[in-house]
Amino acid sequence: MEHVSYVVMAKAFTMAIGGIGPAFAIGMLVSKAMEAIGRNPEAGGKVFVPMLLGAAFAEAIAIYSLVVVFTLK
Repeated sequence: MEHVSYVVMAKAFTMAIGGIGPAFAIGMLVSKAMEAIGRNPEAGGKVFVPMLLGAAFAEAIAIYSLVVVFTLK
């Protein structure tokens, strides 16, 4: 029974650590993008696409940690 609790704890830590990094990254990314648009509203179109790409790449890290959790036995 102890082995099962270690696996559950490993899954919990993997999701916690794998989720915190992307959460901070996306928060900082959107914050800086909104700051840039606030300073120069005409640049909104130029900032939006790179912001979305950066958010997608950061979110991919969280998805990788989810895949790792599903592969742990």
